[in-house]
Order: sequence, then structure tokens, then C-alpha cells
Amino acid sequence: MIPIRDTTPSARYPMVNNLLIGINILVFLVEIAQGADMQGFMVTWGFVPAKLTNPRVAVHFSFLQQFGSFFSFMFLHGGFLHLLFNMWTLYIFGDNVEDRLGHVRYLAFYLVCGWASAFAHLVFNWDSTVPTVGASGAIAGVMGAYFLLYPGSRILTLIPVLFIPWFVEIPAFVFLGIWFLLQLLSAAGGGAGNVAWWAHVGGFVVGMALLRLFLRLPRAGVDRSVGRYTQRRSTPRLQVVRPMAAGNSDPNLYGHVFITPWEARNGAKKIVNIPWGFQKRLFTVVIPPGLSPGARLRLRGLGRITPDGGRGDMILDVRIADAR
Repeated sequence: MIPIRDTTPSARYPMVNNLLIGINILVFLVEIAQGADMQGFMVTWGFVPAKLTNPRVAVHFSFLQQFGSFFSFMFLHGGFLHLLFNMWTLYIFGDNVEDRLGHVRYLAFYLVCGWASAFAHLVFNWDSTVPTVGASGAIAGVMGAYFLLYPGSRILTLIPVLFIPWFVEIPAFVFLGIWFLLQLLSAAGGGAGNVAWWAHVGGFVVGMALLRLFLRLPRAGVDRSVGRYTQRRSTPRLQVVRPMAAGNSDPNLYGHVFITPWEARNGAKKIVNIPWGFQKRLFTVVIPPGLSPGARLRLRGLGRITPDGGRGDMILDVRIADAR
């Protein structure tokens, strides 16, 4: 399963998440620049349990190289595809978690999950001399937080069926639940390859366990100051509306469209994508300025067919994104 995007917009620009992605890309370029010395670079700055547990190995590394690897390993990657998949996953799930935690708390949460994944890997690979690299453990923690915060969000997922790409929207709790189960089974069964399965499992579990604690921590003052500049002024222009019926006797269909407080004050135009049988129809919806919470828009003639041959309407609840 390859995640393509989620359906939950964030209210703020993910400043820290984008910064983490940029740092990972920059460090990968540094890796490439090592040339023939890349393997030694990985051993030095990757997380190698034996550097901490085996005195005969530890003697070859400085204190910084031993304990600094708890930090540096999560910014290294074993190849371009490893980097690409990790950063794409972080891009999809990280913005919403940062939106909920705030910039400073999110950065601390990400790093703590990365460290916890290293400890989990250490416990189950005590004497290993193989360097572990990658942001997967920290990202697993972000996915664990997303699992609790947005279980009802939907993940557009690519599932290859033979040679045919199949796109399907899966509830986040199902997608992430399957992902975690696969990591757990691979870890328990000694999955093939040099993948740090226990780091993934540990990061995900710690992410869920620590989420409530981080939500209780006060937001840093910088979050309130920077939040004015990272607040999104608009929600996505194209939005999918999945109409629902209120009852058998009601010819109207009901859905919702998201806007920001700025759009509520100043107005906006949205293109709504409405599934219609095997087709998807596009409609332009004008959001008038000055809307208040609870406002509704009526799209005439887009409801169910009535017994007299007429049609009901589609009623769109206008939901103003929580600035948090």
C-alpha cells in the first residue's frame, strides 16, 4: 500500500515538518558527497548498538560518535528510494500532527519518537554491528499520533493489482492499523532485509503513548507569535463532497465544505467534486463574505428524485477550520 494523500487539511503551514524534510534531503546530499567513504560515514554516524554495548567496538569511537548517533541516525538514509518513501510519508502525516501540537511541541515530539525507536532497536539487537539509519522510527511516532488524532480521516492509497494501479480511499485507522500490524509481524518473525522493524514498532507505540502528554504541555510563546504567519489563508480549492441522506422522506442530500476564518471573512470560490454513480461531477461553489459558523449553502436540484419527478437540493454545511 502506497499512501498518496490524506483528506484532512491542516490549518497552518507545516513549517517544522518542511524543515525536517529539507534537512533530511541536505544530509543525504552530504552522504553522496562521501563517495567511497560512505560506508565508514554510515558506521560512524548511524546507530550501531555494538558501539554502546561491546567495549571492543566502542573503543574505536569517540563519545560524540557513540551518543551523537542517537540523533544523527534519523537524518541518514540508505538510498534515494529510502529517503523518498520516508519523506513522502512524513509529508502526508506530519503536517496534521504539527498543526495539532504546534511547531515547538511537534519538533520535540518528533525527536523523542526517533530516540525511542533507537532504544527499541537497541533492546532487540543488543550486539548488532550493522548501522541503522533513517527517519522511519520518528515518522512511525508521527503516524502513531495521527492514528489517535485523525482516525476518521481517509488516505488515498495506491494498491498495485498485478500491473494495474488501483486507487482507493481507506480510513486512516485501517491504513495505519494494517501498517503497524505488518511491522509487528515482520519484527516478531525476524523479517528479511536490513530493516529495523522494532524501531518502527517502538516509534509507533511511543508516538501513541506520548501524544496525550505533549498535548497537555503548554504551547511555547514562539508558537503564538509564529502562528500568525503560518496560519493558512485558504483551504484546498478542490474538495470532495460525499453527500448523505437524512432520511427516506427527505429529498435533500447533505455534505460539508471546509473554509478558513480568512475565507469566511472575505469569501472564496471552491470546486467541489461530488461522486455521482460511477462518475464524479464538478461544481463551482461561491462562498459569500461574512459567513458565520453554522452557515449553509444550497445547491438546487442536486438532491434525490422526488415521487412527483422533481429533485431535492444538496445542502452544504460550511465548516470553518479550527485555528487551534
